[in-house]
Amino acid sequence: MITQLTKRALLQLTGNDVKTFLQGQFSNDINTLEEGVVQLNAYCQHQGKIIALIWVMKKNESFYLSFPMDLADVIIKRLTMFKMMSDVQISDLSNDMIQLGIVDEDFKGAFKLNDQQSVALVETLDAVELADESTWEKACIENTIAEVTLDTSEQFVPQLLNLDIDEVGVSFTKGCYPGQEVVARLHYLGKSKRRLRMFECKDDLKVGDKLFSLSSKSAKASGVVVRRVKLDAKSLCLATIEIAHEDDQITLNDAQGAQLIRINHD
Repeated sequence: MITQLTKRALLQLTGNDVKTFLQGQFSNDINTLEEGVVQLNAYCQHQGKIIALIWVMKKNESFYLSFPMDLADVIIKRLTMFKMMSDVQISDLSNDMIQLGIVDEDFKGAFKLNDQQSVALVETLDAVELADESTWEKACIENTIAEVTLDTSEQFVPQLLNLDIDEVGVSFTKGCYPGQEVVARLHYLGKSKRRLRMFECKDDLKVGDKLFSLSSKSAKASGVVVRRVKLDAKSLCLATIEIAHEDDQITLNDAQGAQLIRINHD
């Protein structure tokens, strides 16, 4: 299945200092990034909260950054501010290149995201048969690929989105980046009390909806919907949840809300 990722911005970064610059901005180890692979990165503010989750891809001497379109102004402004006098050029290719999400299919020149999904950057859709974008969203949810949009920006530390597990999105040996001290401190202090989990619900839901557990004594809601997709008879979502209550009765927004059932992939 091939889908067009219509809601994502795309930046191209080039220049003699581009690798060093990105290494100092993002949570993962840019120095280990190989061509043909998508590397997940958190772009954090100083308190360790994620501004955006960014897919980083490398081709020749260029780096490509893909992230939700509604964060484009924020990310471009921040990157431009921090590059200062570095030899780094930032080009917005959002309207020039087409981003494709590939599920269970080979595509020449695509960047591998995981064993099921890859991302391709093309200039034309000639001879490409497109499936509904919900196919991609479903695969992302099933593979625990979180998303951070303008509505949820600066709400999560990387651990809440499972980015620390097997260091899939965070390197704890690469050195400094914004928020690194906070993220590292949380890592070395012990296990996170909240994690990203997959749920299904018979009702519709939206990103930012709260998960409510009557058995929780937390002053805050037990969790937050991070990513969602509406299918024929149900909705699937990724949501943060208190681990101690992940298998309790969980409802949407309040005690009278629609019930959510955790899909256990452990």
